Parts: sequence; C-alpha cells; structure tokens
Amino acid sequence: MSFLSRIMVVKSKAHFSAGGNNHPGDLGIPFQGTRKKSSNQARSRVAIVIISFAAVYCVIGGRLVQYGLANPDTVSSIGRADNLMASRPDILDRNGEILATDIRTVSLYAEPHKIVDADEAVEQLSTVLPNLNVAEIYNKLKSKSRFQWLRRQLTPKQQSEILALGIPGIGFRPEKRRFYPGGATASHVIGHVNVDNRGIAGMERWIDNQGLADLAAIGMTSDAKIEPVKLSIDLRVQNILRDVVVDAMEKFKSLAAGGVVMDVKTGEILAMVSYPDYDPNKPADGAKEGWMNRMSNGTFEMGSTFKSFTTAMALDSGKVTLNDSFDARFPIRIGGFTIKDFHGKHRVLTVPEIFQYSSNIGTAKMADIVGIAGHKEFLTRMGLLSRMQTELPEVKTPSQPREWKKINSITISFGHGVSTTPLQTAVAGAALLNGGHLIEPTFLPRTAQEAEAASTTVIKKSTSDDMRYLFRRNAVNGSGKNARVPGFNVGGKTGTADKVVNGRYSNAANFNAFLAGFPIDDPRYVVLTFIDEPKTDKGNGAALAGNTAAPMVRDIISRSAPLLGVEPKFGEDGSALLVSY
Repeated sequence: MSFLSRIMVVKSKAHFSAGGNNHPGDLGIPFQGTRKKSSNQARSRVAIVIISFAAVYCVIGGRLVQYGLANPDTVSSIGRADNLMASRPDILDRNGEILATDIRTVSLYAEPHKIVDADEAVEQLSTVLPNLNVAEIYNKLKSKSRFQWLRRQLTPKQQSEILALGIPGIGFRPEKRRFYPGGATASHVIGHVNVDNRGIAGMERWIDNQGLADLAAIGMTSDAKIEPVKLSIDLRVQNILRDVVVDAMEKFKSLAAGGVVMDVKTGEILAMVSYPDYDPNKPADGAKEGWMNRMSNGTFEMGSTFKSFTTAMALDSGKVTLNDSFDARFPIRIGGFTIKDFHGKHRVLTVPEIFQYSSNIGTAKMADIVGIAGHKEFLTRMGLLSRMQTELPEVKTPSQPREWKKINSITISFGHGVSTTPLQTAVAGAALLNGGHLIEPTFLPRTAQEAEAASTTVIKKSTSDDMRYLFRRNAVNGSGKNARVPGFNVGGKTGTADKVVNGRYSNAANFNAFLAGFPIDDPRYVVLTFIDEPKTDKGNGAALAGNTAAPMVRDIISRSAPLLGVEPKFGEDGSALLVSY
C-alpha cells in the first residue's frame, strides 16, 4: 500500500470513531455502568486501608500513652522485679532472710561503625557519666570493631538520661546484677561476684564450684528460677557479732578484730565476722584491707588459748590428772631461751591452778610428760596443723616448725611456734567441750544426725568433762571474769600472744583472743573473739585478752543467747546462779 493510501485509511477510521452512528459496544468501548462500579470498588478499598492504618496507629499511640503514664520520669527497658527470673540462686540465712539476690539491670554498649561523631558522643555521655574515662571511651568509639562495652550495670536514671541524648550507635543490653541487702554485714561469709555475675569469693564462689559456673560456660543456664541456697548463718546473731567487733576495734584502736559463733553439736557456723570488711555491692572499695578474711584465711599464734589443748592432751594421755601438781617456782632455761610466767605465783601449782593462772612453766612441763611426738600427733588429731575443710574457699593452711624439737614443743604448748586460723581454733575448742567430737565446720544447715555421722572422736568424754570444769573455773576465778554473763554459765580461756616485730617477740604488740563456751555445764555454742594489737590509755596491762577479747564475748552472749533459745538460770531469790570453785 502506498503512503497516500495509508493516510486515507487512517482518516477513514478517525472519521468513523468521531462522528459515526455506530453502537459503542461494537467498537470495544466499555459500558458506562461497568465504569462506575469499578470506581466505587476502588474507593471502598482505599477507605478500608485508611481505616486499618488508623486503627493500627491508634493501638500504637494508646500503648505509648500507657507506657508514658506508667512511669513518666524514667524510660527503661528494665522489667518489673517481680516478673524477672534469677540466673543465680538467692542466698538465705537459716531463717529465710535474703542475704543475696539477683536484680535486672542494663549495660551500655556501642557499635563503633554506626557512630557518626565520636567526639560529640563522648562529650554527651560525659554529661550523664561524669567519671567516664574520656580517652578510653573515645578509643573504643573510633575502633574498627562492631561492638564495645562502655559501662556495665547502669541505674535506670542513667539509662533514661542516655536514651534522651539520642546518640546513634549507642544501645543497652539487659544483664543481671547481684544485690546484697545487708551490705557488709556478712561479706566474708557470702563473698561477692564479678561484673559478669560469677562468684569469686565466699559462698558465692562455692555455689559456682558446685557446677553453676560450668553450666554457664557452655551456655546451659537459663532464666528459670533456681532453688535458693540456705546457709547456717543467723542474720540476727551476725548483726550482733559485727556490732561488737566493730565497737571493740574502734574502742581499742586495733589493726583488726573478729569473732565466730558456732554450734558445738553440729559444727554449724551461726555467725562469723572479720573486720575490716567490705560492702559486696561495691567490693572494689574494700580492696586494700577489707577483702582479707582473717577468721579462716589468716593464721596467727593464738597464745594461751593453746594451753586448753595442751592441758586436754595431758589429761587425755592418762599421764596427768586434775589432782596432779607441777613446780612452777623457777623459769625454764633451754636453748638460750628463758620460759617464765607473766603472773608467776612462784610455787607448786595444781593442774586447775596452772590453767587458771595461765602458767607457761606448768603447761610446758605437762607437754614434756607427753613428749614431742605425742604433742604433734595430738594437735594434728585436733585439726590444728592441717588445712581446715569447709565450704569457704578462703582457708589458709597452718604453719608449724619443719622439725619439732624440745624447745618447739615447749613454746607451742603455750601458743607460740604454731600459727593457725581463729576459726579452726574455735572448731578444736568445740571438740573439748562437746564430749570429744571433732566436727568440720559448715556454713550450711546440718542436723545433729548428719553431724554425728561426720564427726571424729578425738578425746575421751572424761577429758571433755574435765575441760568444761577448767573453763568454768577460769571464768569465775581466773582471767575470764570479764566474759561472765549473769544467768548464763560461761566458761573460757584467754590468750595474749606477743607478736613478732622485726624478727623478735614484742610485748608491746599483742594478738588477743578468748575461747569460750556456753552454757558450760552442757555447752551448745562456742564463741571465739580476737583483737589484733589493741591499744589503751591505761598501760600495756589493760590491753591483755582478759580486758579486750573477753568483754567482747560477754557482749555477744548477753545479746544473742535469748535469740538462740538459751534460757538463763536464776536462783530462788531471783539472782543469777554462779558456781564457785
């Protein structure tokens, strides 16, 4: 077809479409009703979409208003405490009081690759966290890593203020934080955790050593509720003990002080304090002195408290009885050393008098009768020369001479030459009073039946009876007078040990202790206190154990005995019963 012919055809079609009388349907044009129907359907769909979006935004807006009204001052992702699960078990005292628990917190992190301006970010964060290490945080924000911790365990207020800054690349991760409601009250018993909530001291570390840390390491822990761990500690007695220890240390301006209350029949530790201590909520603050648990992780020469064990050894051997006497008139000279009595009577003393007057000469002569080998064997049997077994990880091994000679046996008989922990001294003391049964100490509840199964008989019952008599006699007529409590039969033995200063023993620096039991006629509890280098304005004699450590025992027993269910005994006239010897 020619070009002209094609033009004519196009014109013909155009004329037909524009002005012809043909029916619209014949030309493929839709009916007018169909067009209106499609338009109505489109408008309906648009309306439905608009209504749907409006409903969604109303729900979102309503929830935002709800969250805002719930806590208008703080914006936080931390959930309510009662809806949170603990990743570590709660620690409770024997009466169910909470000693340690988990709370939910958040930690601040950064994604450096998303940080727009590191200088501005550091400057803004410093307004909320004024003690921020600016150089360290800047380096983290400029690093090429994709994740950096900036600050662990923020408060809700800090999180809210940082959120308000709106810094890109800054976020929060929920974490667990250990909380100790009692603060420093039982810090050396409970211990503490690190920033990753892992136990690193005390019973917290013991819990991890039972398998919790291993499970966490392989990712098998969850937020499921864990059964709490109940301790043998009585928080009421623990508070009393700490009050007494702190007051004594401040009164006598000493280097340190401590004490323990233990059940003599079960070995349960009801209370234990070593001071200085620390707040496990802020463990770093106590790093200089407070972390040292002197009760179980410090060894000391326990002085004349060791005469209790020497006397028990002599009586238990059958070679000495309470009716025997020893010549204490003259000092003992051996190996260039002179052994003499602090308050010498310069006469022959009976065994009860040797104990009452704390005679070094008489005690050394009793040890000599038993012999060096027998002496070492007895102290080993009493657990005083080996590392104590208990749940606390912080336990130090006692020190003793590499080779025991006669001079060693003599000095050890009255408490010099062997260093042991105050706690195991109390444990051995309990065996002297409970009928002769050595029971390993425990910080967990233990029944009398369990204790009996785990105990070891170390001395005869008759020896234990004799030692109770000597302890009571000493509290009535001897150096333990200041430990007496009206209505309660307290018995005990003082120990004033000269400390080694510049390689020599110095009588100007003492380590004082008092080992006691009550009620002494049928002992239920052992109490041991110590005070390191006490000072007074009344001369050195006033700083002896009878004037420093013994009153601590008196205060502890008078305040805690009623809580422990020990009833006082009074005569018909209402006065406290006091046995005389």
